[in-house]
Amino acid sequence: MEYKKVILKKGKEESLKRFHPWVFSGAIHSIDEGVEEGDVVSVYASDGSLIGNGHFQVGSICVRMLTWGDAAVDDTFYDDRLAAAAGLRKSLKLMRDDNNSFRLVHGEGDFLPGLVVDVYGSTAVLQAHSPGMHFDRHKIAGALTRLPDLGIKNVYYKSETTLPYKAELEAENGYIVGGYDTDVAVENGLKFHVDWLRGQKTGFFVDQRENRLLLEHYSAGRRVLNMFCYTGGFSFYAMRGGATVVHSVDSSSKAISLTNENVNLNFPGDDRHKAFAEDAFKFLADMQRGAYDLIILDPPAFAKHKSALKNALIGYRKLNGKAFEKIAPGGVLFTFSCSQAVSREQFRLAVFSAAAQSRRKVRILHQLSQPADHPINIYHPEGEYLKGLVLYVE
Repeated sequence: MEYKKVILKKGKEESLKRFHPWVFSGAIHSIDEGVEEGDVVSVYASDGSLIGNGHFQVGSICVRMLTWGDAAVDDTFYDDRLAAAAGLRKSLKLMRDDNNSFRLVHGEGDFLPGLVVDVYGSTAVLQAHSPGMHFDRHKIAGALTRLPDLGIKNVYYKSETTLPYKAELEAENGYIVGGYDTDVAVENGLKFHVDWLRGQKTGFFVDQRENRLLLEHYSAGRRVLNMFCYTGGFSFYAMRGGATVVHSVDSSSKAISLTNENVNLNFPGDDRHKAFAEDAFKFLADMQRGAYDLIILDPPAFAKHKSALKNALIGYRKLNGKAFEKIAPGGVLFTFSCSQAVSREQFRLAVFSAAAQSRRKVRILHQLSQPADHPINIYHPEGEYLKGLVLYVE
């Protein structure tokens, strides 16, 4: 199959020869006339050798590579790639009676750059981050419903806020296949409502599944504070783990409402839980020292781009500093950064600085990352975004 050509400048093919899946605009020598956003193009080195094929778009990343060599992006492409993604999740034993929520496609980590798919029971939530995946959404949805053993009946498209604004695609969220079935999914035996219609990301943060399970094991007999709780994931794991008090805090009243619904799904009438729609920094500043002996800090991305890195690191220092100041002696702090622009070392240094300023004895118990259904393409280290530490504070 022949596609229009993108030819690179001399020497700019080196990263692609190492299978990095992005072609940057500065590396391009020429583009065939008539190439439009979302088209599949063939990328050639300056010596005329074919490197592979990918989706074209306008911006700093001009091509996201889909295949290497002369492998075509044909009618079976999405069936094959999604089957490989599903095979990995099956091997991870994520499809069980007590667990029907997981990430099926993690962009570059599943060799499908620009595409995210999360599964909640019989509904798949599809998110496009590139024009090419947007234009192929119906093909992808069809392939999802053909996957054996997954039982996907509904595909919801949720890309209004993730597509590059320069493309002016005017994407609308909505069902591509099927319709509303139920918004209740199951994770490690706990139930939760997923708001894929109006919620953040695809409706729930499935990337914290294993970290929530770890938190459960630290919760027995502790007073737990879940900051930036969103829809309460860490909170109901803490309750199952035997926490004596669980307080959930988020600035969004809508998130707090959903948190209360999720807690009631699993622990109806349980008076250990209270939720507060309040600014996190204000709540931490106002709360009594020693009121909690297990605190979770899981804020939204403080730095979505490198330009915001300095302010983000200041934010992490302030946030963690306040937690070190207020947590009870013998307390455990779960602290995270989901900012891709913040490296693991930078996040750790920010937390270290906060600990040093508090003058408390702090030990690292665990160093956390994203789970296996959010795999990192070994040729694309940028795919590692979630960093976490579990700290013991004397």
